[in-house]
Amino acid sequence: MHTLHDGLSDVTYVLLPVLAQAFGLSLAQVGLVRAAQRTAMAAFQIPAGLIAERFGERNLLAFGTLCAGLAFIGLGFAPGFYAILFALFWAGFGSAVQHPLASSIISHAYPGEGRRAALGTYNFFGDVGKFAFGGAASLLFVAGVGWQAPVLVFGLLGIAAAIAISLLVPNSRDSTITTGQIKPAAKAAGWGIRDKQGFTALCLIDVLDSSTRSGFLTLVAFLMIASGLPDGWAAMSVPLILIGGMAGKLACGLLAERFGIVRMVVITEIATGCGILATLVLPTLGAFLLLPLVGVVLNGTSSVLYGTIGDFVDKDRLPRAFGAIYTVGSVCGIASPLGYGFLGDLYGVETAIALMGVLIFLTVPMAFMLRPGRAARLESV
Repeated sequence: MHTLHDGLSDVTYVLLPVLAQAFGLSLAQVGLVRAAQRTAMAAFQIPAGLIAERFGERNLLAFGTLCAGLAFIGLGFAPGFYAILFALFWAGFGSAVQHPLASSIISHAYPGEGRRAALGTYNFFGDVGKFAFGGAASLLFVAGVGWQAPVLVFGLLGIAAAIAISLLVPNSRDSTITTGQIKPAAKAAGWGIRDKQGFTALCLIDVLDSSTRSGFLTLVAFLMIASGLPDGWAAMSVPLILIGGMAGKLACGLLAERFGIVRMVVITEIATGCGILATLVLPTLGAFLLLPLVGVVLNGTSSVLYGTIGDFVDKDRLPRAFGAIYTVGSVCGIASPLGYGFLGDLYGVETAIALMGVLIFLTVPMAFMLRPGRAARLESV
């Protein structure tokens, strides 16, 4: 499921240049289309979590997946700019439900040990989808296949996945009712946060982590160019980081089960800061070859953080908690490139990159604030 939704979301990076050429779109229109999709994803994640508490994660996840599939079917028949804008807005709306609800379903399935490993595996397959869908579309375009055919196939895959979810995925809302556990959880007030200090620390760490990741991915190619790397090689910077990130999301989730939350966050964030700063001082080729290793820790922390939400929030409030944390990440993904890009224009890309590398170290003392939540969880068992 994560493979499908992340693939549908990020395949637009490949589609937009083709659509711009086919329909004569300006760069402003291309930016507006992508912004509409990302804004829809960010805006509907918290509402999706709230609605799921009433109707169940499975039902809303199936509905959102169906919307995303139908949106891509509509995109395949789009006659112009406004139809493209409308279709991709609804694709973003459909994909908004996936991160919080699928994460909540996994957390229900793994309430204790194994949750971080399971969510790490889930995050890993999201990156697989980004490569698979984007790579498949690119190869088809190079082979001379029109853009409509792959878009329609992606839409049909979305519809098929929605049907599969309805038939195969158990509804946690139903299972909670049948086991008789819903009554105590139904009395949980507000957001159901059991450890406000731990949850606040987790959110602050996620803000810095997401901002650093988005900012570095945006500017790293420009850093390589400024260091003297040819443009063609510099364009490979982000794919190299993402390849490392795929391994990091899987590995860090597994390692957190063995070494603990605090230790893994401290290790990955210190390694992230040191890796980013190292790209500024190493020779150009050395910095370029370091990027996959930077990607391992840059993307790996998220698996640890998302797998820890269940330690701080009541079971029946997990959908809204995941909606909130993913919304934070989405907003940072929009704001961080703008802020660091503006800073880079004023003081140079090296200064912007250096600031990212320094600020990420602020997460280290915050990581130790996660301990009380862990202790409270152990005492309640």
